[in-house]
Amino acid sequence: MAESAFEFVCAEIEQATSLNALEARGTVRLALKSAGVDARSVSAAQLKVILDKLIPSELKKRGCEHEDNMCKQITTRMAKSHFEAARAA
Repeated sequence: MAESAFEFVCAEIEQATSLNALEARGTVRLALKSAGVDARSVSAAQLKVILDKLIPSELKKRGCEHEDNMCKQITTRMAKSHFEAARAA
């Protein structure tokens, strides 16, 4: 089964920061909650906007450095990937 955009972003954040898998997933979920989006139904397009607007501040709160650049790099890698379709909530 193909990886979801949510799983991709969480794994990328885990690799790029000192956050563990649970912390990375929680950070992304908090940003999604702020945007009013559920992790089970978020699309890659929605995640790209959330990576630009919300996730950098969540990462900064957790002591991550270069959060804006990191999110831009993740967005670039997302554009080169294909994800399974988001499930309806």
